[in-house]
Amino acid sequence: MMKIWSLKKSEDQAAKSKPKTSAALIRVQKDLTELDLPPTMKTHFPNPEDLLNFELTITPDEGMYKGGTFKFTFAINNNYPHDAPKVKCVPKIYHPNLDLEGNVCLNILREDWKPVLNLNAVMVGLQYLFLEPNADDPLNKDAANDLRQNRERFMQNVAKSMRGGFVGSEQFDDVRVGR
Repeated sequence: MMKIWSLKKSEDQAAKSKPKTSAALIRVQKDLTELDLPPTMKTHFPNPEDLLNFELTITPDEGMYKGGTFKFTFAINNNYPHDAPKVKCVPKIYHPNLDLEGNVCLNILREDWKPVLNLNAVMVGLQYLFLEPNADDPLNKDAANDLRQNRERFMQNVAKSMRGGFVGSEQFDDVRVGR
């Protein structure tokens, strides 16, 4: 009788030592296998064993941000897909929907998030911000005002900032491809 008990005990301990696959990880794996990214977008996993934290690089091939490379970090918590991923822009860029700390203003990452949305929807939304910056829902109010009041000046400021230049008193990161 004692042998059966100790065998059961060691099986329980072995089961506890195995890492459990979370529902979030299962959903992320599904989302990643279903990704349909254009050549202008690439994912990178600094730690291939951690699928909940990764990077996305967007290299727009049209629009005023063409010629730039923009890296975003994704941090997904264990409550995904009920909670949206946390997304940050790594380089400091001049954009009405990105603040100077890299926070992203995208409605599906906030109030419009629903568990039926997936990582592909977020990534496409990020790419769209480079094609059509939204001055009506800004994080960077100065950039939004420029875009609303003087589109030509806004485009000049984008070009200057992408070269690592100053807009006002703020210096931005050089994000040019192949700089």
